[in-house]
Amino acid sequence: MSREDMINTTRAILARAGFDVSSAISIRSICFDIVGRRDKTLLIIKVLSNVDAFSRENSDEMKIMAEALDASPLLIGETSSSGPLEKGIVYSRFKIPIVSNETLAEHLLEEVPPFIFAAPGGLYVKIDSDILKQLREERGISLGTLAETAGVSRRTIQMYETGMGAMIDAALRLEEFLDTPIVQPLDPFEYKKEDIASKHEIILGGSTGSQRLDRLLNIGFAVTPILRGPFEAISKDSDTILLTGLDSDQSKIIQKALIAAELSNLSDRHSVMIVQKKQSSDNIGTTALITDEELKKIDDKSVLTDIVLSRSTKR
Repeated sequence: MSREDMINTTRAILARAGFDVSSAISIRSICFDIVGRRDKTLLIIKVLSNVDAFSRENSDEMKIMAEALDASPLLIGETSSSGPLEKGIVYSRFKIPIVSNETLAEHLLEEVPPFIFAAPGGLYVKIDSDILKQLREERGISLGTLAETAGVSRRTIQMYETGMGAMIDAALRLEEFLDTPIVQPLDPFEYKKEDIASKHEIILGGSTGSQRLDRLLNIGFAVTPILRGPFEAISKDSDTILLTGLDSDQSKIIQKALIAAELSNLSDRHSVMIVQKKQSSDNIGTTALITDEELKKIDDKSVLTDIVLSRSTKR
């Protein structure tokens, strides 16, 4: 299956599951391909045939965007160097969850969550550590007895009780012995923030390498540059987050502004593009346009925010 077909399949699965789904991002070298939202779940998705092609730089960019927008990054793939991705298994690369479209469909459309995750050394399941410890203590079962039953060490049982994943065979032996389900379903959309966005955030006194973005710093915004996105930065203060584009390529102004508008609508944020020359309109879609000349005259972040809000609501 071609990558384009894979992307279309992912979009179709999300749409059938009730997600509002963005168009496929058609700009090259972008760190994601699709954004989808359902209720409070916002997904930033990259689709690759072979997930080994997913680079650390790409993962960092996805994490920056996900953390800034309160979203979850997800990689959809078909194969890796080890072979085809199996249905019902959650893989990961650079701590970003990976599933196949089959697993995604099973999870969202059939309401059958995955239970197995791949990690160095093999396949594992997540044990409900609280129930395991509670059952052991209530029934007066020793660590040694559980260890012998599962075929692991006493120390491993203790680690199960603190949240460590278990090999599948060991978990099934424990379930059979305890006569109680202890294996938990996995949420492929779960993402533990690494605070990577704040590490790349630039505040007043720093430099972005762009005069326009530095101007945003000077009027009170914190700026996180985006190298592989359809916009160049995420600018924010305590109340507002702006997807911020620059018209470095005149021929792509409309395309980039429309993509930013779509993403801002899905993420419940606002988007702005800083342009060299005044355009025929003050907005493209819901992306506000502000000229360099206008930006130079703004000396307070609230003024810029007011302009963006007024222009982004025009249709």
